Amino acid sequence: MQTIRRTRAADQTPEIHRPATKPSAIRRGLRWIARRRTALLSSALRGAAYATGAGVIGLVFFAIRQQI
Repeated sequence: MQTIRRTRAADQTPEIHRPATKPSAIRRGLRWIARRRTALLSSALRGAAYATGAGVIGLVFFAIRQQI
């Protein structure tokens, strides 16, 4: 009768390697956003500040125009 010798490598589960495929456009876009999150948030905040300032100035000129 033959005995089976098990080695430490045989006890470990093998790693499953997926074939190298190109990630989808959505996944690439999400990774791009994740890498540039700080820059995007800073740009969004700057844009919101400019929009708020433009709105306030517009309201001031509208109020002045109504007074004349």
